[in-house]
Amino acid sequence: MTAHTEATSPEQLDNSAANDDVANNDVANNDVVNNEAETTNVTPDQEAPDNGVDLAAIFEPYFRPDDNTIVCGALDDEKVVALAQAGVELVINLQPDDELSFDESSAIEQAGMHYEHLPIGGAADLKQLKILAFDNILRQNHGKKIAVHCGTGNRVGAAIALRAGWLRGRKMDTAMERGRSHGLTKLAEEVHNRLLVPR
Repeated sequence: MTAHTEATSPEQLDNSAANDDVANNDVANNDVVNNEAETTNVTPDQEAPDNGVDLAAIFEPYFRPDDNTIVCGALDDEKVVALAQAGVELVINLQPDDELSFDESSAIEQAGMHYEHLPIGGAADLKQLKILAFDNILRQNHGKKIAVHCGTGNRVGAAIALRAGWLRGRKMDTAMERGRSHGLTKLAEEVHNRLLVPR
């Protein structure tokens, strides 16, 4: 089932929710693109988000909490190419090496994107040190167009929810909703229980 959601909460302060300054810059940049389009005969596909690439048709599962954040399942060579064509600058992989079927790092770097690998194999890896490392990657790349993936998006959503609760001080409902918008499903109960423990 493809999930394509929009995040609108004003409390979303992590990388997947751009602040007002970034949003205003995006509007300004879009105005520039649109003005150029009038004088350079740019086709509608070139004006479309993601450079005209229909990511929702390529990725399953697919979550889009905002314009700069793509959450998806496992990648292959074709999906890496699609992300690069869509203007993604950074791919964060949460899958351990034993889940990977190809040299993802090389494929991503050859496609002109940056690569970060932070293995989260399951519930046992949802520890504060891992979430701190995840937070560090997102903070260093704030404002960039990123794709974050695991096998299904579930671990991405778990990491986002724990980041929101543990590191951003969000209330339980808000943290869980952030997780769900990023793919949290089967790990929801585990994440909920971990958020109950003060950090």
